Amino acid sequence: MILITNDDGIVAPGIKALVEVASKFGEVLVVAPDSPQSGQGHAITLNQPLKLRKVNLFSGIDAYECSGTPVDCVKLAKNVLLKNKKIDLCLSGINHGANSSINIIYSGTMSAAMEASIEKIDSIGFSLLNYSFDADFEPAKFYIEKIIQSVLANPLKSCKLLNVNIPACSQQEIKGIKVCRQGDGTWVEEFQEGTDPRGEKYYWLTGKFVSYESPEDTENDIWALKNNFISVVPSGHDLTHYTELNNFKYMENL
Repeated sequence: MILITNDDGIVAPGIKALVEVASKFGEVLVVAPDSPQSGQGHAITLNQPLKLRKVNLFSGIDAYECSGTPVDCVKLAKNVLLKNKKIDLCLSGINHGANSSINIIYSGTMSAAMEASIEKIDSIGFSLLNYSFDADFEPAKFYIEKIIQSVLANPLKSCKLLNVNIPACSQQEIKGIKVCRQGDGTWVEEFQEGTDPRGEKYYWLTGKFVSYESPEDTENDIWALKNNFISVVPSGHDLTHYTELNNFKYMENL
């Protein structure tokens, strides 16, 4: 069984493209938000009940829209819809926009896949570096099929989560797949101030991404995408800074 979800909503073209590819490999279940949930990160719904509604959006495939977050979708799929069934693979995406570098922290796409990986399910988050609703997913589908096939044939071991980002270019322009680390960067944020029709102030978050990577360092996902490679970053949920553990041992003697 392959579980598919996303954060752009169940009617987004990206998830349709992912379903088309994944259905070649066996039984598929789709559980995705009923509205866009970008930037929700690993949020879960605690203050209100969740709702699941079966929808007929993908020919021959069971699909449900969920009133909650992407992580809620995975939890409901595993514990309610598929509680007596093994999930061989969880796929999230295809996201409209990249989730490289620090974006993985904010991404609902990657958090959904991460939630499945916490449950020891092999999981992959797919993102395309194109924010347009009308983005062309055809070049991405060729490589997504290869990656899914590879993971099914060679199940993930200690790392159960892959963050896959795909440049927005033609299939001929894609130079290949590069396995690399998460790039170092941040968002320089600004809040645009305005006034609503009732005379109340509001703030709209904007900003731009800034890379901290050296142009000579080719082993990160920022470089890979800029140079038309598909980046594959083995990822996880353990946020321990292992190289710093010994530097803080002095606290045990405070």
